[in-house]
Amino acid sequence: MIGRMTMDVRGNAVTIPAGGADLPADLLIPAQPVGAVLFAHGSGSSRHSPRNVAVARSLSAGGLGTVLVDLLTPAEAEADAVTAELRFDIDLLSRRLATIVDWLASEQPFDTARIGIFGASTGAAAALVAAARRPEQVYAVVSRGGRPDLAGAALGQVRAPTLLLVGGLDEPVISLNRHALDQLTAPADLRVIPGATHLFEEPGTLEQVAEAAADWFHDYLHPQLSPA
Repeated sequence: MIGRMTMDVRGNAVTIPAGGADLPADLLIPAQPVGAVLFAHGSGSSRHSPRNVAVARSLSAGGLGTVLVDLLTPAEAEADAVTAELRFDIDLLSRRLATIVDWLASEQPFDTARIGIFGASTGAAAALVAAARRPEQVYAVVSRGGRPDLAGAALGQVRAPTLLLVGGLDEPVISLNRHALDQLTAPADLRVIPGATHLFEEPGTLEQVAEAAADWFHDYLHPQLSPA
C-alpha cells in the first residue's frame, strides 16, 4: 500500500553538487538497500511532488533506496515558473542526473547498489538521456506518464531495461510512448493503466504504478535476481 514504510527506513536530507549547482535532495534509506532509485520529476514539479513521494515511500518499504532531488536550483525554479523554459531543457536536466548518478556511486550506502531512474513527464526524457550517458551505471529506467519522445536520438543508445507506464485515458501520451518504444533497442515494455489520466489521480491507479515500478526495479537492480 502506498505510503506504508517499514520501520528500518530512515530519511536524510542532503545537498548534492551537480555541475556547479547545489541541489537539495531527500533520501529514503532502508537498512540494506537492494538498489537505489533516483527520481526525475516532471515539468513544473519538484522533489515534493506528492505522486513521486508516494511511489518513493512504496519502493523504500520494499527495500529500495530512493533519492528525490530538485533538478533546478531555487533561483532557476523561480525563473522557470515564469518562462517554463528550463523544464524542457532535457540536456541540462540529463547532465545533472548523470552527475547525481556519479555521486550516488561514490556515497555510502549506495556505492555498492545498482542504480535505477524513475522519471515522470519531461523527467522521463531526462532519465533516458542520463541512462544513455551512463550505460555502465544505470541498470533500469521506469517512466510514469512520461515524454520519452523528447529524448530524441538518445533512445537508441539506452542500454538500461525500460518500462513505460501510461494512463489509459492519456491518449496523446500513449501514442508518443508507443513511438518511443519502437526506438528503444534495450529490453522495454509499455503498460497502459486502465482508467488513469496523465497524473494518475484516479483511485488505485498510482498504486498500480508503484507496484509495476517495484517489480521492474527489483528484477533489474537486485544482484541475485537480475537477468544475466
